[in-house]
Amino acid sequence: MMRQPEAYLFGQVLGTHSFLLKDGFLQPDEYAEIGEQYFLPGGETGTAATVLDSLGVSVRMDGTWIGTEVAPMLVSFYRDKQVDLSPLRLMEDDPGVMDYVVIAGLVRSPMGRFRTLFSTGKRWWSIPREEDIAGCKAAAIDPFFREESLLAAEICRRHGIPYVTIDSPHDSELHRHAAVNVVSKECTGEHYKGMAPETIMEKLTAEAEVLTILTQGGGEMLYGRKGGPLKRMKPFDVEVKSTLGAGDTFKAGCVYGLLHGMNDDELVRFASACSAIAISRFPLPKHPPRLAEVQELIDRQGRTEA
Repeated sequence: MMRQPEAYLFGQVLGTHSFLLKDGFLQPDEYAEIGEQYFLPGGETGTAATVLDSLGVSVRMDGTWIGTEVAPMLVSFYRDKQVDLSPLRLMEDDPGVMDYVVIAGLVRSPMGRFRTLFSTGKRWWSIPREEDIAGCKAAAIDPFFREESLLAAEICRRHGIPYVTIDSPHDSELHRHAAVNVVSKECTGEHYKGMAPETIMEKLTAEAEVLTILTQGGGEMLYGRKGGPLKRMKPFDVEVKSTLGAGDTFKAGCVYGLLHGMNDDELVRFASACSAIAISRFPLPKHPPRLAEVQELIDRQGRTEA
C-alpha cells in the first residue's frame, strides 16, 4: 500500500523512446545500427520519480496529461514502486506526450513536438492541488508549466515545503523562493549567452537565499548562496554510456539531500554521485542509482570540491 509520499514532483512526465546506437552518432546519408531501444518513463519529472523511488523515497507526481499509449506503460512500470500516479490526468482520445532520443555515448539528440504543443495556447498539463502537496516533506517543480508551476511553488511556500527547481533565471519567482535551483548549460546558453560562469553565479546568488548550482556537463560545478563564497566541485569520474537523464537524476539527488538535511557540500556531492552513476548505464529507468552504490562511489572517490 502506498504510504504518504515524502516528495511531490510537478513537471514533464513522458513516454520516452530511446535508441542507443552501436557505432557512433548519426551521420548524413549513412546507415546507423541500433544497439538497444526502449519505451520507458521519461521527462524531467518522470525520470526524477524513478530515481527517487530507487533511493528509497516515496513520491507523488503530477504534470503532463497522459494518453492511451503512455498511460499503460507508466502504470505497468510503476506498479511495484512507491510512486503515486493518481494526480495524472488521462486523455482518452490522445496517445500522450512522447519524445524520441538518439544516443551515442556523450552525444544525444532528443526529438519531439514540444514547440508545437506549447504554441497551441492550450494547456496540456494539470493544475496542482493543495491536497496532493500538503503533507509532503520536499518537492521538485519544473518551470515549464507557467502559472501552474508558480502555483505549485506557492502551495509549497504556504505549507513550508522546500522545493528544488531547475533552469529558473535569477529574476524568476521560482528561483527566489526555491531551496535549490539547478541551472544547466542549456539555460545559461539561452539566458546568459556569452557570460562567464562566475558572472552568472553572481547574478543568481544576488537575488535570493537559495542554494544555486551551476552544472557544466563534464566540467566542474559551481555552487553557492547569497553572501557566501563561490564553491567548485568536479564531477565524479565514470565511464559514460549514455547522458540521457543525467540532469533529472541530479535534481532527484537534490530532493533526497533536502529530505535528509544535508548541508550544501553534502547535497551537491550526493547529487553529483547519483548523476555519475546514471550516465554509466543504459537505460536509466531500468537501472537507476541505488543508495548503497551512490554512497560507495562517494567513499571511493572522496571529496572533490576545490
